[in-house]
Amino acid sequence: MTLSRSRLWLLFPLIVATLLATTGRAEAGPILSSATECDAETLEQPFLRWGDPARYFLVPNGTFSRGADGWQGSAAQVIAENQPYSSHASEGLASLRIPVGTSVTSPAVCIGIEHPTMRFFARGDGSLLDVLTVEVLFEDAGGTVHALPIGVVGGAAEWRPSAQMPLLVNFLALLPGERTAVAFRFTARGANGAFDIDDVYVDPYYKG
Repeated sequence: MTLSRSRLWLLFPLIVATLLATTGRAEAGPILSSATECDAETLEQPFLRWGDPARYFLVPNGTFSRGADGWQGSAAQVIAENQPYSSHASEGLASLRIPVGTSVTSPAVCIGIEHPTMRFFARGDGSLLDVLTVEVLFEDAGGTVHALPIGVVGGAAEWRPSAQMPLLVNFLALLPGERTAVAFRFTARGANGAFDIDDVYVDPYYKG
């Protein structure tokens, strides 16, 4: 008997935990070692206009208004354009352009079981055949980095919020406070052109 897709998603954390189970102490790899802002969670409602009342906090330099320090990707560049509804427009017009065929990786951010999703704004160059794929990068207890795909954005030319993308590995606890560190890798795929991203957020499932 085959499992439905929804049941597979429910079993996914258990499957990953089983695969990554290891004995001995945790070894800090590049993601855990660079997670320096575990307690910085200034909450906003950036997607309220689109019917999402959840409160989110920004990934480090997630507005790109102060540059892209901590973001890794030699082909990506900050451009002087914002998504039009940004609550950070007063800090400077900026977004990050990712040419097709290249990737960019965010700085590390700390998550726990209460951090189920991430979300951001994106636009393409107008080719509906191009896609922007998103992966969550995380470490096992031995410090080895793994990648899991969590979402895809199409190549529409207008700025749009992405879907809520499940983090999937937020149950791992390799840091104090039952948290772990992750990063997000954005890869532009297609024949030509680029994707722009702006205002990259994580949802801490805040209730209030």
